[in-house]
Amino acid sequence: MLHELLKRLRLSQPLDQCIVRDPCVGGGHMLPPLRDVFKRVDFSDVFDWGINPPIRDFTFDSIAALKADGEDRPDWIFCNPPFNIALTFFECALKIARYGFAFLVRSSWLSGQERYHVVFSHHPPTFVVHFAERVAMIERAWDPEASSATDYVWIIWIQGWVPQPPVWLRPGMQDKYTRASDMALASPGEAKRRLKKKKEEEAARRAAEKAVA
Repeated sequence: MLHELLKRLRLSQPLDQCIVRDPCVGGGHMLPPLRDVFKRVDFSDVFDWGINPPIRDFTFDSIAALKADGEDRPDWIFCNPPFNIALTFFECALKIARYGFAFLVRSSWLSGQERYHVVFSHHPPTFVVHFAERVAMIERAWDPEASSATDYVWIIWIQGWVPQPPVWLRPGMQDKYTRASDMALASPGEAKRRLKKKKEEEAARRAAEKAVA
């Protein structure tokens, strides 16, 4: 999305002169592509998922809080927010980001009465970017072998821009932009391992219930 869309736009401030922040960085999987495009990438999370990030709770963040902690106000915010508190993330990003912000969320986030009244009726996104190829995502890991029946979209808000027609990222984006160095962040086979463990735990639970009965 960065290369296929945002870098091609005539923005008021070029991305390579901007600071971006990922406030829920997780395992750091979004950092390499952001570093390819932006001048500087700041990041944080409420937990350490293995990359020793600065610990911050974005749901309590503000421009004043960032300044008080010696942090710069970000020009952009990019993140994959937790689904159940993504609305709070939206409200914070709207106040903090100088030029724009982008959320990677399940496509179902576009629906819902509360999100309509709080977000889309007052702040319609500039772009909704769909993936022609399904993006398989699992918690706290990137498994390039995983598959998914869930659809994800990028929702992008750019200050001063009116809503634009939806965008579809054509097939082949994963092959085009995945680099050999990205595999250092990958956990191939993790989805299958988790499924196997889940089935084993379920079988053990059923066996225990049967033994008690």
